[in-house]
Amino acid sequence: MNVMLHYNAGPALKARLAGLPSLSMAFCDGDAEVAAALPVTDVLWHVLVPCTAAMIDAAPRLRLIQKIGVGVNTIDLAAAKARGIAVCNLPGTNSRAVAEMALLLMLAALRHLPQFDAGLRAGRWVTPAAVQDRLGELAGRTVGLVGFGAVPLVLAPILAAMGCRVIYSARAPKPDVPYEFRDFSSLLAESDIVSLHIPQTAETARLVDAAALARMKPGAILVNTSRGGLVDEAALLAALETGHLGAAGLDVFDPEPASADNPLFKLHNVIVAPHVAWLTTGTFDRSFALAAENVRRLETREDLLHRVA
Repeated sequence: MNVMLHYNAGPALKARLAGLPSLSMAFCDGDAEVAAALPVTDVLWHVLVPCTAAMIDAAPRLRLIQKIGVGVNTIDLAAAKARGIAVCNLPGTNSRAVAEMALLLMLAALRHLPQFDAGLRAGRWVTPAAVQDRLGELAGRTVGLVGFGAVPLVLAPILAAMGCRVIYSARAPKPDVPYEFRDFSSLLAESDIVSLHIPQTAETARLVDAAALARMKPGAILVNTSRGGLVDEAALLAALETGHLGAAGLDVFDPEPASADNPLFKLHNVIVAPHVAWLTTGTFDRSFALAAENVRRLETREDLLHRVA
């Protein structure tokens, strides 16, 4: 079974995957490599670079598109369906990694870590007086989690253990979780930190727009480790520039890859990362074990795990 991993894999990951039994692995990143591999690819392990209709058309043997992660908004599902190609994802495999990144962004924003890092590298040891009065702790703050799936299930108890009051919004209250449910609007108004944990769909695109940001508490922090399209970046920029929002921690952008001249990058109260919240060796171990199991199931015509289309 020929499997293509569409990702810039490092040497250790390549060595690990090359040893998987019964798989012929191709590691492709650039357009030329992908184009050369597609005609003989049976299974595509898709990460973030969009899987387009043109790619699907160029892969006549393709039987499975396996998302390494959860969100399938970067896959042309209609084109896959038209060809009868299965699409699966891997819910839960990156939950701990993403939860830890969300926590990291919260702490970095509260403690102004990028400013301290840049200042010390420039030879400044003394903390500016203007920064001293803005340094905060997580304990005692209300953290609102938008969505309550696999990542919040990991993140919420960590926040609670650190002294936070955790509230959440979801399609409906979760009777089996010990946190308070709020509708989205109420959550925005009540939270000191708002962290997004929902997929990007037609319904959720630009959910955090100018009106939503205006409902947030003055000085509040927005954290996004889900999808960039959930947030109106122009409205976010305005809220940060006026001081209505205290800070933002962003691992995702719209579009991606984000341009180097993104005006958000010029703000000292914005902490950024290049969509790497999911990216840990633990995520790799969990993800590729399940991805390989789905390849085995495809060969033996068993039901696939986590099929979404």
